[in-house]
Amino acid sequence: HTNVHTLFRESILLLTGETGEPCRASLTLTCDLADALSFAVVTGSEELVSRVLRVRVRDGTCCPFPVAVAVPFRARYRGNYRDVAVKVVDEQGRTSYVRPSYTEEMCRGHKGSFAEVRVYTLGLFAVVSCLRRENYTVPRRGLSLRLSADPRVCLHYLPGCFTSSVVLQPVDGSLLASLKSRRDGYHAVLSTSPLLHITHPSSQNLRRPLTVTLPCPPNPEKRRGAGQGGEQAQLTRPICGDASRSTPTLQKVSELLVLLGWKDDKWNILDKVTLRNLQNGLVSFELSENIERLFVVRLFSPVSPSRLTALAEEVEERVRCTAVNIVLQQAQADPHTALVAVLPSRDLPRAMSELRAQGYCGPAEPSLEIAMSEGEQLLVSFSGNITLTGGGGVCERITFHSQRKNHLRLHLTEVDPFGNYSSPHYKGTALFYKVAVGRVEWREGQATPSCCVSLKDLVCKLSVTLPKVHKILYTPDISVHKPMTTTCPRPGCLSDSALLWLSEELSEEDVSQLVLCFRLHRGSVQLARHQAPGGPASWAYHVLALWRRALPAGPHSAKTASLARCLAKSGRPDLARELLLRQTATGESPVDSDK
Repeated sequence: HTNVHTLFRESILLLTGETGEPCRASLTLTCDLADALSFAVVTGSEELVSRVLRVRVRDGTCCPFPVAVAVPFRARYRGNYRDVAVKVVDEQGRTSYVRPSYTEEMCRGHKGSFAEVRVYTLGLFAVVSCLRRENYTVPRRGLSLRLSADPRVCLHYLPGCFTSSVVLQPVDGSLLASLKSRRDGYHAVLSTSPLLHITHPSSQNLRRPLTVTLPCPPNPEKRRGAGQGGEQAQLTRPICGDASRSTPTLQKVSELLVLLGWKDDKWNILDKVTLRNLQNGLVSFELSENIERLFVVRLFSPVSPSRLTALAEEVEERVRCTAVNIVLQQAQADPHTALVAVLPSRDLPRAMSELRAQGYCGPAEPSLEIAMSEGEQLLVSFSGNITLTGGGGVCERITFHSQRKNHLRLHLTEVDPFGNYSSPHYKGTALFYKVAVGRVEWREGQATPSCCVSLKDLVCKLSVTLPKVHKILYTPDISVHKPMTTTCPRPGCLSDSALLWLSEELSEEDVSQLVLCFRLHRGSVQLARHQAPGGPASWAYHVLALWRRALPAGPHSAKTASLARCLAKSGRPDLARELLLRQTATGESPVDSDK
Protein backbone atom coordinates (compact mmCIF):
# COMPACT_ATOMS: atom_id res chain seq x y z
CA HIS A 1 0.00 0.00 0.00
CA THR A 2 1.18 3.50 -0.83
CA ASN A 3 0.36 6.45 1.37
CA VAL A 4 -0.85 8.93 -1.24
CA HIS A 5 -2.20 11.84 0.76
CA THR A 6 -2.52 12.75 4.45
CA LEU A 7 -5.24 15.22 5.44
CA PHE A 8 -5.55 16.49 9.01
CA ARG A 9 -4.23 13.29 10.61
CA GLU A 10 -6.25 11.18 8.20
CA SER A 11 -4.85 9.27 5.26
CA ILE A 12 -6.13 7.43 2.24
CA LEU A 13 -4.46 4.31 0.92
CA LEU A 14 -4.67 3.53 -2.78
CA LEU A 15 -3.70 0.24 -4.40
CA THR A 16 -3.87 -0.19 -8.17
CA GLY A 17 -3.33 -3.05 -10.51
CA GLU A 18 -5.32 -6.20 -11.14
CA THR A 19 -2.60 -8.32 -9.57
CA GLY A 20 -2.82 -6.38 -6.33
CA GLU A 21 0.75 -5.08 -6.57
CA PRO A 22 1.24 -1.47 -5.46
CA CYS A 23 2.29 1.06 -8.07
CA ARG A 24 3.02 4.78 -8.13
CA ALA A 25 -0.57 5.87 -7.60
CA SER A 26 0.45 9.33 -6.38
CA LEU A 27 1.46 10.22 -9.95
CA THR A 28 -1.96 9.42 -11.42
CA LEU A 29 -4.49 10.22 -8.66
CA THR A 30 -5.35 13.31 -6.62
CA CYS A 31 -7.20 13.39 -3.30
CA ASP A 32 -9.03 16.41 -1.84
CA LEU A 33 -11.31 17.05 1.11
CA ALA A 34 -14.94 17.66 0.09
CA ASP A 35 -16.65 18.09 3.47
CA ALA A 36 -18.77 20.91 2.00
CA LEU A 37 -20.61 18.22 0.00
CA SER A 38 -21.31 15.96 2.98
CA PHE A 39 -25.05 16.69 2.62
CA ALA A 40 -24.97 14.91 -0.75
CA VAL A 41 -23.66 11.58 0.56
CA VAL A 42 -26.29 10.85 3.24
CA THR A 43 -29.90 9.92 2.57
CA GLY A 44 -32.68 8.39 4.64
CA SER A 45 -31.46 6.91 7.91
CA GLU A 46 -27.75 6.99 7.00
CA GLU A 47 -25.20 8.66 9.28
CA LEU A 48 -21.80 9.95 8.17
CA VAL A 49 -18.87 8.56 10.20
CA SER A 50 -15.89 9.81 8.14
CA ARG A 51 -14.60 12.76 6.18
CA VAL A 52 -15.73 13.11 2.57
CA LEU A 53 -12.88 12.53 0.13
CA ARG A 54 -12.81 13.25 -3.59
CA VAL A 55 -10.45 11.04 -5.60
CA ARG A 56 -9.82 11.94 -9.26
CA VAL A 57 -7.46 11.01 -12.05
CA ARG A 58 -4.93 13.65 -13.02
CA ASP A 59 -5.42 15.26 -16.41
CA GLY A 60 -3.57 13.45 -19.17
CA THR A 61 -2.85 10.33 -17.12
CA CYS A 62 -4.25 6.83 -17.21
CA CYS A 63 -5.04 4.88 -14.05
CA PRO A 64 -5.29 1.08 -14.17
CA PHE A 65 -8.31 -0.36 -12.38
CA PRO A 66 -9.38 -1.72 -9.95
CA VAL A 67 -8.33 0.78 -7.29
CA ALA A 68 -8.35 -0.16 -3.62
CA VAL A 69 -9.32 2.79 -1.41
CA ALA A 70 -9.02 2.73 2.39
CA VAL A 71 -10.95 5.51 4.11
CA PRO A 72 -10.43 6.19 7.85
CA PHE A 73 -13.57 6.39 9.96
CA ARG A 74 -14.72 6.49 13.56
CA ALA A 75 -18.21 5.25 14.48
CA ARG A 76 -19.23 6.25 18.01
CA TYR A 77 -22.50 4.26 17.96
CA ARG A 78 -22.18 0.78 16.51
CA GLY A 79 -24.68 -1.90 17.44
CA ASN A 80 -26.63 -4.82 16.04
CA TYR A 81 -29.03 -2.55 14.18
CA ARG A 82 -26.41 -0.81 12.01
CA ASP A 83 -23.75 -1.71 9.47
CA VAL A 84 -20.89 0.34 8.06
CA ALA A 85 -20.54 0.70 4.29
CA VAL A 86 -18.50 2.83 1.89
CA LYS A 87 -20.69 5.07 -0.25
CA VAL A 88 -19.32 6.09 -3.64
CA VAL A 89 -20.81 8.94 -5.71
CA ASP A 90 -19.25 9.16 -9.18
CA GLU A 91 -18.93 12.25 -11.35
CA GLN A 92 -22.35 11.60 -12.95
CA GLY A 93 -24.05 11.53 -9.52
CA ARG A 94 -24.65 7.76 -9.51
CA THR A 95 -24.50 6.17 -6.08
CA SER A 96 -23.21 2.74 -5.11
CA TYR A 97 -22.63 0.99 -1.77
CA VAL A 98 -19.63 -1.28 -1.31
CA ARG A 99 -19.18 -3.61 1.65
CA PRO A 100 -15.69 -2.90 3.00
CA SER A 101 -13.04 -4.97 4.69
CA TYR A 102 -11.81 -3.45 7.95
CA THR A 103 -8.18 -2.87 8.83
CA GLU A 104 -6.42 -1.33 11.82
CA GLU A 105 -3.52 0.99 10.95
CA MET A 106 -1.16 3.35 12.73
CA CYS A 107 -1.14 6.94 11.42
CA ARG A 108 1.20 9.45 13.10
CA GLY A 109 1.14 7.42 16.28
CA HIS A 110 -2.67 7.14 16.32
CA LYS A 111 -4.40 3.84 15.79
CA GLY A 112 -7.48 4.07 13.60
CA SER A 113 -9.98 2.00 11.67
CA PHE A 114 -9.97 1.95 7.87
CA ALA A 115 -12.72 0.76 5.55
CA GLU A 116 -11.06 -0.65 2.42
CA VAL A 117 -12.89 -1.29 -0.86
CA ARG A 118 -11.89 -2.14 -4.43
CA VAL A 119 -13.67 0.02 -7.01
CA TYR A 120 -13.74 0.58 -10.77
CA THR A 121 -14.93 4.20 -10.58
CA LEU A 122 -13.75 7.33 -8.76
CA GLY A 123 -15.54 10.29 -7.23
CA LEU A 124 -16.71 11.03 -3.69
CA PHE A 125 -15.88 8.44 -1.01
CA ALA A 126 -17.46 8.41 2.46
CA VAL A 127 -18.12 5.84 5.17
CA VAL A 128 -21.75 5.82 6.31
CA SER A 129 -23.54 3.95 9.08
CA CYS A 130 -26.82 2.55 7.77
CA LEU A 131 -29.52 0.24 9.09
CA ARG A 132 -28.70 -3.42 8.64
CA ARG A 133 -30.53 -4.93 5.67
CA GLU A 134 -30.96 -8.71 5.64
CA ASN A 135 -31.62 -10.38 2.29
CA TYR A 136 -33.06 -13.89 2.23
CA THR A 137 -34.74 -16.38 -0.06
CA VAL A 138 -37.83 -18.34 0.93
CA PRO A 139 -37.39 -21.93 -0.38
CA ARG A 140 -40.17 -24.35 -1.28
CA ARG A 141 -40.09 -25.94 2.16
CA GLY A 142 -40.67 -22.56 3.90
CA LEU A 143 -38.49 -20.47 6.17
CA SER A 144 -38.38 -19.41 9.82
CA LEU A 145 -36.04 -16.42 10.03
CA ARG A 146 -34.78 -14.69 13.17
CA LEU A 147 -33.16 -11.35 12.47
CA SER A 148 -29.54 -10.94 13.52
CA ALA A 149 -30.26 -7.31 14.51
CA ASP A 150 -32.87 -8.45 17.06
CA PRO A 151 -33.41 -12.21 17.58
CA ARG A 152 -36.83 -11.49 19.11
CA VAL A 153 -38.12 -10.50 15.65
CA CYS A 154 -39.14 -13.64 13.76
CA LEU A 155 -40.64 -14.14 10.26
CA HIS A 156 -42.22 -17.52 9.58
CA TYR A 157 -43.02 -18.29 5.93
CA LEU A 158 -44.99 -21.27 4.73
CA PRO A 159 -43.65 -23.12 1.64
CA GLY A 160 -42.99 -20.73 -1.24
CA CYS A 161 -40.10 -19.53 -3.39
CA PHE A 162 -39.10 -15.88 -3.73
CA THR A 163 -36.41 -13.43 -2.63
CA SER A 164 -37.02 -10.68 -0.06
CA SER A 165 -35.27 -8.31 2.32
CA VAL A 166 -36.06 -6.79 5.71
CA VAL A 167 -34.85 -3.72 7.66
CA LEU A 168 -35.52 -3.09 11.35
CA GLN A 169 -35.65 0.49 12.69
CA PRO A 170 -35.51 0.64 16.52
CA VAL A 171 -37.65 3.18 18.38
CA ASP A 172 -36.01 4.59 21.51
CA GLY A 173 -38.12 4.87 24.65
CA SER A 174 -37.01 8.48 25.16
CA LEU A 175 -38.50 9.34 21.76
CA LEU A 176 -41.91 8.00 22.81
CA ALA A 177 -41.67 9.86 26.13
CA SER A 178 -40.92 13.10 24.28
CA LEU A 179 -43.92 12.67 21.99
CA LYS A 180 -46.22 11.91 24.94
CA SER A 181 -45.05 15.03 26.76
CA ARG A 182 -45.86 17.21 23.75
CA ARG A 183 -49.16 15.62 22.70
CA ASP A 184 -51.94 15.01 25.19
CA GLY A 185 -53.58 12.52 22.83
CA TYR A 186 -50.67 10.08 23.17
CA HIS A 187 -50.86 9.59 26.96
CA ALA A 188 -52.69 6.27 26.50
CA VAL A 189 -49.69 4.79 24.62
CA LEU A 190 -47.68 2.37 26.77
CA SER A 191 -45.06 1.16 24.32
CA THR A 192 -44.36 0.54 20.65
CA SER A 193 -42.53 -2.03 18.57
CA PRO A 194 -39.64 -1.28 16.19
CA LEU A 195 -40.54 -0.19 12.67
CA LEU A 196 -40.32 -3.23 10.39
CA HIS A 197 -39.66 -2.65 6.68
CA ILE A 198 -40.28 -5.73 4.51
CA THR A 199 -39.61 -5.79 0.78
CA HIS A 200 -41.54 -8.52 -1.06
CA PRO A 201 -41.72 -9.00 -4.83
CA SER A 202 -44.35 -6.53 -6.06
CA SER A 203 -45.56 -8.90 -8.76
CA GLN A 204 -46.08 -11.83 -6.40
CA ASN A 205 -48.67 -11.88 -3.62
CA LEU A 206 -48.49 -14.00 -0.52
CA ARG A 207 -50.22 -17.30 -1.29
CA ARG A 208 -50.06 -18.40 2.35
CA PRO A 209 -50.12 -16.29 5.52
CA LEU A 210 -46.87 -14.89 6.88
CA THR A 211 -46.43 -15.08 10.66
CA VAL A 212 -44.60 -12.09 12.17
CA THR A 213 -43.38 -11.78 15.76
CA LEU A 214 -42.38 -8.36 17.09
CA PRO A 215 -41.32 -7.17 20.55
CA CYS A 216 -43.69 -4.67 22.20
CA PRO A 217 -42.88 -4.28 25.92
CA PRO A 218 -45.85 -4.61 28.30
CA ASN A 219 -46.84 -2.15 30.97
CA PRO A 220 -44.13 -2.24 33.70
CA GLU A 221 -46.78 -1.72 36.44
CA LYS A 222 -48.62 -4.81 35.24
CA ARG A 223 -45.44 -6.85 35.37
CA ARG A 224 -44.84 -5.75 38.96
CA GLY A 225 -48.40 -6.65 39.86
CA ALA A 226 -48.05 -10.06 38.22
CA GLY A 227 -44.89 -10.71 40.22
CA GLN A 228 -46.65 -9.97 43.50
CA GLY A 229 -50.00 -11.66 42.86
CA GLY A 230 -49.22 -14.32 40.28
CA GLU A 231 -49.90 -14.49 36.57
CA GLN A 232 -53.65 -14.03 37.07
CA ALA A 233 -53.22 -10.69 38.86
CA GLN A 234 -55.01 -7.86 37.08
CA LEU A 235 -53.95 -4.25 37.03
CA THR A 236 -56.40 -1.86 38.65
CA ARG A 237 -56.46 1.86 39.14
CA PRO A 238 -58.76 4.29 41.00
CA ILE A 239 -61.31 6.36 39.16
CA CYS A 240 -60.99 10.12 39.56
CA GLY A 241 -63.57 11.25 42.12
CA ASP A 242 -64.06 12.73 45.57
CA ALA A 243 -60.81 12.61 47.51
CA SER A 244 -62.70 12.34 50.82
CA ARG A 245 -63.89 8.80 50.08
CA SER A 246 -62.25 6.26 52.33
CA THR A 247 -62.38 3.38 49.81
CA PRO A 248 -61.87 4.45 46.20
CA THR A 249 -63.65 2.60 43.43
CA LEU A 250 -61.38 0.39 41.32
CA GLN A 251 -61.65 -0.24 37.60
CA LYS A 252 -60.00 -2.99 35.62
CA VAL A 253 -57.57 -1.81 33.01
CA SER A 254 -56.98 -4.05 29.97
CA GLU A 255 -54.20 -3.40 27.48
CA LEU A 256 -55.00 -3.05 23.79
CA LEU A 257 -52.80 -3.98 20.85
CA VAL A 258 -53.11 -2.13 17.55
CA LEU A 259 -51.32 -3.00 14.30
CA LEU A 260 -50.59 -0.27 11.76
CA GLY A 261 -49.38 -0.91 8.21
CA TRP A 262 -48.24 1.25 5.30
CA LYS A 263 -50.74 0.85 2.45
CA ASP A 264 -51.67 3.14 -0.42
CA ASP A 265 -48.91 5.60 0.55
CA LYS A 266 -50.27 6.19 4.05
CA TRP A 267 -50.52 4.54 7.45
CA ASN A 268 -53.64 2.46 8.09
CA ILE A 269 -54.97 0.46 11.02
CA LEU A 270 -55.19 -3.24 10.13
CA ASP A 271 -58.42 -4.13 11.92
CA LYS A 272 -58.84 -7.54 10.30
CA VAL A 273 -55.52 -8.88 11.62
CA THR A 274 -55.68 -10.74 14.94
CA LEU A 275 -52.82 -10.03 17.36
CA ARG A 276 -51.71 -12.55 19.97
CA ASN A 277 -49.96 -11.42 23.12
CA LEU A 278 -47.10 -13.86 23.86
CA GLN A 279 -44.75 -14.07 26.80
CA ASN A 280 -41.83 -11.68 27.40
CA GLY A 281 -43.58 -8.81 25.66
CA LEU A 282 -43.79 -10.46 22.21
CA VAL A 283 -46.69 -9.91 19.83
CA SER A 284 -47.52 -12.34 17.01
CA PHE A 285 -49.87 -11.94 14.03
CA GLU A 286 -50.46 -13.31 10.53
CA LEU A 287 -50.42 -11.34 7.28
CA SER A 288 -52.12 -12.44 4.09
CA GLU A 289 -51.06 -9.45 1.92
CA ASN A 290 -47.91 -7.53 1.16
CA ILE A 291 -47.35 -4.72 3.68
CA GLU A 292 -44.22 -2.58 3.30
CA ARG A 293 -44.01 -1.29 6.89
CA LEU A 294 -45.42 -2.63 10.15
CA PHE A 295 -45.80 -0.97 13.53
CA VAL A 296 -47.42 -2.30 16.74
CA VAL A 297 -48.73 0.02 19.49
CA ARG A 298 -49.72 -1.08 23.01
CA LEU A 299 -52.43 1.04 24.69
CA PHE A 300 -54.15 1.06 28.08
CA SER A 301 -57.26 2.83 26.73
CA PRO A 302 -58.78 3.28 23.27
CA VAL A 303 -57.34 6.00 21.02
CA SER A 304 -58.91 7.43 17.88
CA PRO A 305 -57.55 6.03 14.57
CA SER A 306 -56.47 9.49 13.39
CA ARG A 307 -54.22 9.92 16.41
CA LEU A 308 -52.69 6.48 15.96
CA THR A 309 -51.84 7.16 12.32
CA ALA A 310 -50.43 10.55 13.33
CA LEU A 311 -48.31 8.79 15.98
CA ALA A 312 -46.87 6.42 13.37
CA GLU A 313 -46.04 9.34 11.07
CA GLU A 314 -44.33 11.29 13.86
CA VAL A 315 -42.35 8.27 15.05
CA GLU A 316 -41.21 7.53 11.49
CA GLU A 317 -40.08 11.14 11.11
CA ARG A 318 -38.45 11.56 14.53
CA VAL A 319 -36.37 8.34 14.43
CA ARG A 320 -34.30 10.06 11.73
CA CYS A 321 -33.80 13.19 13.83
CA THR A 322 -31.53 14.01 16.75
CA ALA A 323 -32.35 16.44 19.56
CA VAL A 324 -29.51 19.00 19.65
CA ASN A 325 -28.60 22.27 21.37
CA ILE A 326 -26.71 25.10 19.71
CA VAL A 327 -23.92 26.64 21.78
CA LEU A 328 -21.87 29.77 21.04
CA GLN A 329 -18.72 30.13 23.14
CA GLN A 330 -15.83 32.61 22.98
CA ALA A 331 -12.16 31.98 23.67
CA GLN A 332 -10.93 33.36 26.96
CA ALA A 333 -7.62 34.43 25.45
CA ASP A 334 -9.25 36.12 22.43
CA PRO A 335 -12.97 36.96 22.77
CA HIS A 336 -13.10 37.81 19.06
CA THR A 337 -12.63 34.11 18.30
CA ALA A 338 -15.94 32.27 18.72
CA LEU A 339 -16.93 28.63 18.42
CA VAL A 340 -20.38 27.47 17.30
CA ALA A 341 -21.09 23.88 18.34
CA VAL A 342 -24.16 21.78 17.57
CA LEU A 343 -24.24 19.28 20.44
CA PRO A 344 -26.58 16.32 21.00
CA SER A 345 -28.78 17.03 24.00
CA ARG A 346 -27.84 13.74 25.68
CA ASP A 347 -24.14 14.77 25.60
CA LEU A 348 -24.59 18.46 26.46
CA PRO A 349 -23.07 18.52 30.01
CA ARG A 350 -20.02 16.49 29.00
CA ALA A 351 -19.47 18.50 25.81
CA MET A 352 -19.74 21.80 27.68
CA SER A 353 -17.09 20.62 30.15
CA GLU A 354 -14.78 19.73 27.25
CA LEU A 355 -15.24 23.18 25.70
CA ARG A 356 -14.36 24.86 29.01
CA ALA A 357 -11.27 22.68 29.28
CA GLN A 358 -10.25 23.90 25.80
CA GLY A 359 -10.43 27.53 26.94
CA TYR A 360 -13.92 28.49 25.74
CA CYS A 361 -16.48 30.27 27.87
CA GLY A 362 -19.16 32.87 27.41
CA PRO A 363 -22.44 34.24 28.64
CA ALA A 364 -24.41 32.73 25.74
CA GLU A 365 -26.92 30.15 26.99
CA PRO A 366 -27.43 26.95 24.98
CA SER A 367 -30.47 27.10 22.76
CA LEU A 368 -33.59 25.08 23.37
CA GLU A 369 -33.75 21.58 21.93
CA ILE A 370 -33.92 21.52 18.14
CA ALA A 371 -34.63 18.47 15.99
CA MET A 372 -31.94 18.11 13.30
CA SER A 373 -31.82 15.48 10.57
CA GLU A 374 -28.64 14.04 9.09
CA GLY A 375 -27.25 16.38 6.43
CA GLU A 376 -29.32 19.44 7.36
CA GLN A 377 -27.48 22.75 7.46
CA LEU A 378 -27.51 25.77 9.75
CA LEU A 379 -26.82 29.23 8.33
CA VAL A 380 -25.21 31.58 10.86
CA SER A 381 -25.54 35.35 10.52
CA PHE A 382 -25.19 38.25 12.96
CA SER A 383 -27.24 41.35 13.69
CA GLY A 384 -26.71 44.32 15.97
CA ASN A 385 -23.27 45.82 16.48
CA ILE A 386 -21.37 42.56 15.90
CA THR A 387 -20.62 40.89 12.59
CA LEU A 388 -18.22 38.42 11.03
CA THR A 389 -14.86 39.65 9.88
CA GLY A 390 -15.41 40.87 6.34
CA GLY A 391 -18.95 42.18 6.99
CA GLY A 392 -21.30 42.69 4.09
CA GLY A 393 -23.93 40.27 5.38
CA VAL A 394 -21.57 37.33 5.37
CA CYS A 395 -23.14 33.99 6.40
CA GLU A 396 -21.39 30.84 7.50
CA ARG A 397 -22.84 27.34 7.35
CA ILE A 398 -22.45 24.18 9.37
CA THR A 399 -23.69 20.76 8.23
CA PHE A 400 -25.07 18.50 10.96
CA HIS A 401 -23.94 14.88 11.31
CA SER A 402 -24.93 13.02 14.47
CA GLN A 403 -21.68 11.01 14.69
CA ARG A 404 -19.29 13.83 13.74
CA LYS A 405 -18.09 16.91 15.60
CA ASN A 406 -20.21 19.82 14.40
CA HIS A 407 -17.95 22.75 15.25
CA LEU A 408 -17.52 26.04 13.39
CA ARG A 409 -14.90 28.64 14.34
CA LEU A 410 -15.67 32.27 13.59
CA HIS A 411 -13.84 35.59 13.95
CA LEU A 412 -16.05 38.42 15.19
CA THR A 413 -15.66 42.17 15.03
CA GLU A 414 -17.76 45.22 15.86
CA VAL A 415 -19.70 47.15 13.23
CA ASP A 416 -19.50 50.58 14.85
CA PRO A 417 -16.60 51.16 17.29
CA PHE A 418 -18.55 54.08 18.80
CA GLY A 419 -21.77 52.10 19.24
CA ASN A 420 -23.23 50.83 22.54
CA TYR A 421 -21.70 53.88 24.26
CA SER A 422 -23.68 53.26 27.47
CA SER A 423 -22.36 49.69 27.84
CA PRO A 424 -18.83 48.38 28.45
CA HIS A 425 -19.42 45.79 25.70
CA TYR A 426 -20.41 45.69 22.06
CA LYS A 427 -23.69 43.82 21.71
CA GLY A 428 -25.06 41.65 18.94
CA THR A 429 -27.19 38.61 18.18
CA ALA A 430 -26.32 35.40 16.33
CA LEU A 431 -29.17 34.19 14.11
CA PHE A 432 -29.44 30.53 13.10
CA TYR A 433 -31.54 29.42 10.12
CA LYS A 434 -32.18 25.75 9.31
CA VAL A 435 -31.92 24.63 5.69
CA ALA A 436 -33.39 21.22 4.82
CA VAL A 437 -31.44 18.77 2.70
CA GLY A 438 -33.83 19.16 -0.24
CA ARG A 439 -33.21 22.91 -0.36
CA VAL A 440 -29.44 22.62 -0.84
CA GLU A 441 -28.01 22.22 -4.32
CA TRP A 442 -24.62 21.13 -5.60
CA ARG A 443 -23.31 23.92 -7.84
CA GLU A 444 -19.78 23.83 -9.17
CA GLY A 445 -18.56 21.76 -6.26
CA GLN A 446 -20.12 24.03 -3.63
CA ALA A 447 -23.17 23.67 -1.39
CA THR A 448 -25.66 26.45 -2.20
CA PRO A 449 -29.20 26.93 -0.81
CA SER A 450 -31.72 26.59 -3.62
CA CYS A 451 -33.78 29.50 -2.26
CA CYS A 452 -33.34 32.34 0.19
CA VAL A 453 -33.98 31.63 3.85
CA SER A 454 -36.96 33.29 5.48
CA LEU A 455 -37.97 34.18 9.01
CA LYS A 456 -39.88 30.89 9.21
CA ASP A 457 -36.54 29.05 8.99
CA LEU A 458 -35.14 30.90 12.04
CA VAL A 459 -34.64 28.29 14.77
CA CYS A 460 -32.89 30.27 17.51
CA LYS A 461 -31.12 33.47 18.53
CA LEU A 462 -28.08 33.69 20.80
CA SER A 463 -26.74 36.92 22.29
CA VAL A 464 -23.04 37.69 21.94
CA THR A 465 -20.85 40.49 23.32
CA LEU A 466 -17.36 41.79 22.64
CA PRO A 467 -15.26 43.81 25.10
CA LYS A 468 -14.46 47.37 24.13
CA VAL A 469 -10.81 47.98 23.39
CA HIS A 470 -8.93 51.08 24.52
CA LYS A 471 -8.58 53.46 21.58
CA ILE A 472 -6.91 56.87 21.78
CA LEU A 473 -8.00 59.48 19.27
CA TYR A 474 -6.30 62.82 18.66
CA THR A 475 -8.32 65.96 18.02
CA PRO A 476 -7.25 67.87 14.92
CA ASP A 477 -5.49 70.94 16.33
CA ILE A 478 -2.94 73.05 14.48
CA SER A 479 -0.66 73.57 17.46
CA VAL A 480 -1.27 70.77 19.97
CA HIS A 481 -2.59 67.21 19.68
CA LYS A 482 -4.94 66.53 22.58
CA PRO A 483 -5.44 62.85 23.40
CA MET A 484 -9.02 61.76 24.01
CA THR A 485 -10.08 58.25 25.05
CA THR A 486 -13.34 57.02 23.61
CA THR A 487 -13.89 53.58 25.01
CA CYS A 488 -12.00 53.53 28.32
CA PRO A 489 -12.53 55.66 31.44
CA ARG A 490 -10.18 58.41 32.57
CA PRO A 491 -7.19 57.47 34.77
CA GLY A 492 -8.17 57.10 38.38
CA CYS A 493 -11.73 55.93 37.86
CA LEU A 494 -13.00 52.39 38.33
CA SER A 495 -11.43 51.01 35.18
CA ASP A 496 -11.49 47.40 34.01
CA SER A 497 -7.89 46.95 35.16
CA ALA A 498 -8.80 48.07 38.70
CA LEU A 499 -11.74 45.68 38.82
CA LEU A 500 -9.60 42.84 37.45
CA TRP A 501 -6.98 43.45 40.15
CA LEU A 502 -9.64 43.52 42.83
CA SER A 503 -11.37 40.35 41.56
CA GLU A 504 -8.08 38.44 41.85
CA GLU A 505 -7.73 39.47 45.51
CA LEU A 506 -11.28 38.59 46.58
CA SER A 507 -12.36 35.14 47.71
CA GLU A 508 -15.77 33.62 47.14
CA GLU A 509 -16.84 34.48 50.71
CA ASP A 510 -15.71 38.08 50.22
CA VAL A 511 -17.81 38.36 47.08
CA SER A 512 -20.86 37.03 48.93
CA GLN A 513 -20.42 39.73 51.60
CA LEU A 514 -19.93 42.40 48.94
CA VAL A 515 -23.18 41.40 47.27
CA LEU A 516 -25.02 42.21 50.52
CA CYS A 517 -23.33 45.62 50.69
CA PHE A 518 -24.02 46.38 47.04
CA ARG A 519 -27.75 45.64 47.49
CA LEU A 520 -27.98 43.99 44.08
CA HIS A 521 -31.00 42.05 42.90
CA ARG A 522 -30.77 38.33 43.52
CA GLY A 523 -31.61 37.52 39.89
CA SER A 524 -28.83 39.80 38.66
CA VAL A 525 -26.28 38.11 40.94
CA GLN A 526 -27.35 34.65 39.79
CA LEU A 527 -27.02 35.78 36.17
CA ALA A 528 -23.55 37.12 36.88
CA ARG A 529 -22.54 33.80 38.44
CA HIS A 530 -23.87 31.91 35.41
CA GLN A 531 -22.05 34.23 33.01
CA ALA A 532 -18.74 33.53 34.72
CA PRO A 533 -17.98 29.79 34.54
CA GLY A 534 -14.23 30.41 34.88
CA GLY A 535 -14.14 30.46 38.70
CA PRO A 536 -14.46 32.80 41.73
CA ALA A 537 -12.27 35.50 40.16
CA SER A 538 -14.43 35.64 37.07
CA TRP A 539 -17.59 35.77 39.18
CA ALA A 540 -16.12 38.58 41.31
CA TYR A 541 -15.31 40.61 38.19
CA HIS A 542 -18.85 40.21 36.82
CA VAL A 543 -20.36 41.28 40.18
CA LEU A 544 -18.10 44.37 40.35
CA ALA A 545 -18.92 45.27 36.75
CA LEU A 546 -22.63 44.84 37.46
CA TRP A 547 -22.38 47.17 40.47
CA ARG A 548 -20.40 49.73 38.45
CA ARG A 549 -23.06 49.82 35.73
CA ALA A 550 -25.75 50.47 38.32
CA LEU A 551 -23.98 53.54 39.77
CA PRO A 552 -25.42 56.96 38.94
CA ALA A 553 -23.36 59.58 37.22
CA GLY A 554 -20.98 61.35 39.59
CA PRO A 555 -17.34 62.05 40.43
CA HIS A 556 -15.00 59.11 40.02
CA SER A 557 -13.49 59.69 43.47
CA ALA A 558 -16.93 59.25 45.02
CA LYS A 559 -17.38 55.91 43.24
CA THR A 560 -14.01 54.72 44.47
CA ALA A 561 -14.83 55.84 48.01
CA SER A 562 -18.16 54.00 47.84
CA LEU A 563 -16.40 50.81 46.79
CA ALA A 564 -13.84 51.25 49.58
CA ARG A 565 -16.60 51.58 52.19
CA CYS A 566 -18.23 48.37 50.89
CA LEU A 567 -14.91 46.55 51.09
CA ALA A 568 -14.42 47.69 54.69
CA LYS A 569 -17.93 46.61 55.69
CA SER A 570 -17.42 43.18 54.10
CA GLY A 571 -14.31 42.54 56.21
CA ARG A 572 -11.53 43.55 53.80
CA PRO A 573 -10.26 46.98 55.03
CA ASP A 574 -6.82 46.09 53.68
CA LEU A 575 -8.15 46.05 50.12
CA ALA A 576 -10.04 49.28 50.79
CA ARG A 577 -6.82 51.07 51.86
CA GLU A 578 -4.90 49.72 48.87
CA LEU A 579 -7.68 50.82 46.51
CA LEU A 580 -7.53 54.37 47.92
CA LEU A 581 -3.74 54.37 47.59
CA ARG A 582 -4.07 53.30 43.94
CA GLN A 583 -6.47 56.21 43.33
CA THR A 584 -4.09 58.68 44.98
CA ALA A 585 -1.23 57.37 42.85
CA THR A 586 -3.21 58.03 39.68
CA GLY A 587 -3.51 61.74 40.47
CA GLU A 588 -7.14 61.99 41.54
CA SER A 589 -8.27 64.30 44.33
CA PRO A 590 -7.57 62.81 47.79
CA VAL A 591 -10.36 61.03 49.53
CA ASP A 592 -11.12 61.46 53.20
CA SER A 593 -9.96 58.27 54.84
CA ASP A 594 -12.46 58.71 57.70
CA LYS A 595 -15.27 58.43 55.18
